[in-house]
Amino acid sequence: MDTLKITSVRAGAVIPERATSGSAGLDLRACIDEPVRVPARGHAVIPTGLAIALPSPDYAAMIFARSGLAIKHGLGLLNGVGVVDSDYRGEIAVGLVNVFDEDYLIEPGERIAQMIIMPVSSMPIEVVDALDKTERGAGGFGSTGKK
Repeated sequence: MDTLKITSVRAGAVIPERATSGSAGLDLRACIDEPVRVPARGHAVIPTGLAIALPSPDYAAMIFARSGLAIKHGLGLLNGVGVVDSDYRGEIAVGLVNVFDEDYLIEPGERIAQMIIMPVSSMPIEVVDALDKTERGAGGFGSTGKK
């Protein structure tokens, strides 16, 4: 069985856990000494104090927003979804963006994101002169209708 290796790179780091037995994500916590303000319509980068080693290039760690922070406080990830590559060994930090009109304080140890380990396909790339035809073709951004 493949194993995710995790180490603390800063004092106070909390090894992530799944909140329930059915949780897909491991909760990442803020590794900060004092509260950090995420300003209204602004952003902040929050360290987790953790570094990981994935078992092979067949995996990547995806960092997703926590739904409670998003819905209740307007906090999401700056880049939509964070990607931790299999060869990265530095500290995982979470870029948060606040889309609401009031500031939010991240407290030390607060759960700020979730990490899901996912398989990655490293299929070869082939350059071609043309792509095969489909019924949809190049239609995008709502081309299949509203319903």
